[in-house]
Amino acid sequence: MSGIPVAVLVTLNTKAVEAEFVCRKLESHGCAPFIVDLSLRPHDVAGAEISGGDLAAAAGSTWDEMAAMDRAGASETMIAGASNLFRDRLDAGTLAGAISIGGANGTAMGCALMRELPLYFPKIMVSAVAATAAVQWFIGESDIVMFPTIGDTALNRVTGRVMENASAAVAAMARVWVENRNRPRIDQPPLVAVSSFGGTAQCVDRVTELLVGHGFEVIHFHASGPGGRALEALTAKGEIAGVVDVTTHELTDLVVDGVYSAGDGRLRAAGAAGIPQVVVPGAIDHSNFWVGQIPPQFQSREFFKFNANNMLMRTDAEEFAKLGQLMAERLNAARGPFVVMIPTRGFSEHTKRKTHDIDGRDAGLWSKPEVDRVFTETLRRGLKKGRVEELDLHISDPEFADACVAAFVEMMAETQQVRSDGR
Repeated sequence: MSGIPVAVLVTLNTKAVEAEFVCRKLESHGCAPFIVDLSLRPHDVAGAEISGGDLAAAAGSTWDEMAAMDRAGASETMIAGASNLFRDRLDAGTLAGAISIGGANGTAMGCALMRELPLYFPKIMVSAVAATAAVQWFIGESDIVMFPTIGDTALNRVTGRVMENASAAVAAMARVWVENRNRPRIDQPPLVAVSSFGGTAQCVDRVTELLVGHGFEVIHFHASGPGGRALEALTAKGEIAGVVDVTTHELTDLVVDGVYSAGDGRLRAAGAAGIPQVVVPGAIDHSNFWVGQIPPQFQSREFFKFNANNMLMRTDAEEFAKLGQLMAERLNAARGPFVVMIPTRGFSEHTKRKTHDIDGRDAGLWSKPEVDRVFTETLRRGLKKGRVEELDLHISDPEFADACVAAFVEMMAETQQVRSDGR
């Protein structure tokens, strides 16, 4: 069958009717759909171009061996096999999109496989659990599009319309993918990652304006967990030419297990990739918790209620010491150039505020230069390479942003010179 090749990912032993429906809709949009069966156990339902047995074989196993595994092990084997086969099809130009249908387990498997597909590649998940909090883990740092089925995934007038819309969407996306693949490549400006947050917005805005003026393209990553993970993921995939890490705030949440942690991977990818990075202790002067959910060990601390949902906890000296050590360890592992820029008059916009206790009573001033200093001293003791620049400025001062960009541009020029010299 001619047409744009689109994979339909389903557990065929439970979703055969839905898979056939989606295939018909894709065909009506000029696609050549083929079913990839993610069933973890052997069955006799026909219709898959790529069976579960094929996927098991591509992972060096068999369908019968998978049947003896627990669900987690079988799923990992299935995903590994599918990833291998999909890479071959991508290289051959015989795959232009993927759509998956599933409940909880089907969504987990479909999304795990689609997360392995390239950035921008068309990928849609039609899911019964698309409206749950687990969506962030299903999508991860990928660009999967989720379509909630409203009801469960069994085919009816409601879920059918959702699947019809999803089929039309992936067909259109796949057509664009093919068009872009066949277009000649054009030179694009280097893409620079800038981490952002409300408390560092003035610095971020000026840094962005200056970088664009120097001929860079800028992508912002909101430092609330998923943003930091996405920054690290895109950098690891080679999409990012350099990083101006204005807002390393997520590391504070990592230290105290706050709700905006980006996990243990933060502040690693740029160093591993050997690309230039400017690192700023932006907004590390607080961590985040949900209002009414402050852990018992922090009940006596100083806070600022940022909005109806977010409670900011002022970072103390012990936490700053941990942050200084943590940053030093990660930067010491960097293969590329970096500079740490420290605004000694304040790490975030919140320095103008007062703090309060957990019950809302005044507790003091947010600005605590002597406490902030613990971070700088610990970082300096721990760093074995790179350089640290302390500036008698606030992070929101235009001169601080200017200095960050000047340092970044200098490192980028030096890096490009080294590469052109072949060293």
